Amino acid sequence: MLRWRVSIVVLLAAATAAGAAYPLTVTDTLGRRVTFDRVPVRIISLAPSVTEILFALELDQRIAGVSDADDYPADKLKKKPRIGGVQLNVERIVSLQPDLIVGMPAIQASQLERLIAMGLPVLAVAANSLPDTYAQIALIGRVTGVDHAAQRLTSRMRSHQARIEAGVRGRVRPRVFVEISGEPMITAARGTFIDDLVRRAGGTNIFADLRGWPQVSAETVIERNPQVIVSTHSGRHRILSRRGWNEVAAVRSGRVVSIDAALLSRPGPRIVEGLAHLARLLHPEVSR
Repeated sequence: MLRWRVSIVVLLAAATAAGAAYPLTVTDTLGRRVTFDRVPVRIISLAPSVTEILFALELDQRIAGVSDADDYPADKLKKKPRIGGVQLNVERIVSLQPDLIVGMPAIQASQLERLIAMGLPVLAVAANSLPDTYAQIALIGRVTGVDHAAQRLTSRMRSHQARIEAGVRGRVRPRVFVEISGEPMITAARGTFIDDLVRRAGGTNIFADLRGWPQVSAETVIERNPQVIVSTHSGRHRILSRRGWNEVAAVRSGRVVSIDAALLSRPGPRIVEGLAHLARLLHPEVSR
């Protein structure tokens, strides 16, 4: 107990030295004005991307709980209490006595509302693009009193992003189909994080005329004739062997690739790695 009290004192002193001013009031993605009386020292993350941000900001000792879906960084997650996934274990969350709970409405909207109604210290965040991600990291850094660490992190990410975009600038943009699921066939359309990455990586999303995460038909994919197919699930071999797809440009040239979904769908520190990987897939002629 003494060690924990000493840790709290150290964290409060660090936040003060960094220039954090508490009470601190911020506006979250739900439009709520949320006030924190002091620097949070027991943080619960409800989403893998949030957890990755917290670890990247070196807040390891303050992470009191993580979601069941969290898998990175694996070595640092082993001893962290789990608080559920899409269905949260509210009792477990309460027992961990958090002074900050960070969640994403897109994943757990109704349950976030329940936690808010219970008077728990919830901060809702969201990101549908790289700029959104930088803003999300800055907000989390501000609330936790590590603004400078957040600025350093986003600065590195922005620099890497700029190099990637410069490398593909002016090149012919291949037509890209991103397959999130094969049955039913789900893709990423305009307004999604993945659509933003495809564009920045030098590609043209064949379903940019739609919005969100629409279900599409195989016939429409064939008609739009993508030159590159990116699969975020393990079905590459199935795509190559689909009936009628042998005339699709991407299948004819063998440009059907699988990519770790976490690198394209988690708005956190590794997302620029996902952008770099995607750029290499779309423009293998560009060395980085």
